Amino acid sequence: MGNAATANESPQSSSSSSCPVDPAARAVWLEQAKESSNRPPHHPLLPSSPPTTTPTARLTKTRPLASDRETSSIPRALSSSSTSTPAPTTQQYQHPPPAPDSAAAAAGETAEAQRWIYPSERQFYEALRRKNHSPSPTTIASIVPIHNAVNERAWSSILSDWELRSPGARRANAACGGPRLRSFSGDSSKLTPRARIYGWLGYERPFDRHDWVVERCGGEAVEYVIDFYKGRGGGLSFFLDVRPKLNSWAGWKLRLGRLVGL
Repeated sequence: MGNAATANESPQSSSSSSCPVDPAARAVWLEQAKESSNRPPHHPLLPSSPPTTTPTARLTKTRPLASDRETSSIPRALSSSSTSTPAPTTQQYQHPPPAPDSAAAAAGETAEAQRWIYPSERQFYEALRRKNHSPSPTTIASIVPIHNAVNERAWSSILSDWELRSPGARRANAACGGPRLRSFSGDSSKLTPRARIYGWLGYERPFDRHDWVVERCGGEAVEYVIDFYKGRGGGLSFFLDVRPKLNSWAGWKLRLGRLVGL
């Protein structure tokens, strides 16, 4: 996956039944753990990024797939019409969840309704079958934690590395309790410029790429791109290269601030 080159990084709109992890990508992530060790060198920026390690528990016998869904720690922007997507995982959330904003409270939304919701095991299974995959129900117990953990890690990186680190971004997010996720899209066939350049240099290419739109207080939108790489040491371990796009002044300010140590 991810071998087509394009410089276009514009996000697509999300649908009410979608989530940041494409059903096809979920199967690919599971396959990453089964690959042999003959791989190109890892991305040169990855050693400074902590890995996301997911549980490897599998069902030992067939049981009905669960239909219950978990609520994530990722706040949902009020402007988003979708509620389905990224919740509690084995990966600790690094910052206290933003407080509900006054508009959401006035609209009568509960704390759960203000956050993205992960698909259930049953929804995962049906989504994979619609994509012409044939997952065994016993593998879903492994796929679901992968999906949840990588999304939690992506959001945690957006906060700790960018939105809550930059003084300007912190001021922009102070009035409403913090940034929220407005929309998302995924396309593993599109390489980001950074991933393409490092691929030319002989480094491992990401196996998936996502585009997330983060909404700050007042409605300002900042677009982020996320490259997903196989982690070191085997197992279900992943590295995420999370960064704002350079398609807005806000994105430029964040990148320049990181460059000078802000």
